[in-house]
Amino acid sequence: MIVAKLEPSKHVRDRWLVWLDDGSLIRVTENEVVAFALYAGMELTDQVYDQLVERAGRSEARGKALDLIAAKPMSRRELVEKLTARRPKTRDGRERPPYATPEQADEAADWLEELGYLNDGEYAKTVVRHYSARGYGERKLRDELFRRGVPREYWQDALLEAQGSEEGVDAFLRSRFKGRTPDQKELKRASDALARRGFRWDEIREGLNRYGAELEEE
Repeated sequence: MIVAKLEPSKHVRDRWLVWLDDGSLIRVTENEVVAFALYAGMELTDQVYDQLVERAGRSEARGKALDLIAAKPMSRRELVEKLTARRPKTRDGRERPPYATPEQADEAADWLEELGYLNDGEYAKTVVRHYSARGYGERKLRDELFRRGVPREYWQDALLEAQGSEEGVDAFLRSRFKGRTPDQKELKRASDALARRGFRWDEIREGLNRYGAELEEE
């Protein structure tokens, strides 16, 4: 197999296009160009070709992983799922492979963890602070950590970042009723809304008492 043409990409920085004599294309970075000493007319043995394809796939996975984590914080599981997910078809209807194989995705995640860019423990705290500040209770916080694939070993420390349940419940009731005395139907709707936000019934009842209201038991 012979390198028919080697040229830099016009659309992606630090990407080179390796055109082979059979019409196939390998996308590589400058690192692969240097490491394999690539040049037009170079003959690739089967072993070198396989190594180049493997190295190119690993570099592409790392580059995409870095782009994803730079755009939005996420857990390791979320990152791996995005790298290995089925991609939309091209405009002409052709299938496109995932950005990475499961093995390449895991390697890219390991690489980002070593660099400190991917950290499930810190991400868990970010999720808790975000939803706690929006007035959600612990059950909702746990649901979000589970949904985002954060390992349970990080949950307890992350939940320490949450604001107190009293603050969340009181802020919701003040915003809901604006200082007026609600009737029982309004109290029931507010209690249900707080339950959906992840607060326990004892936290809701105590909040109503602090507000000066009491929901009648059915």
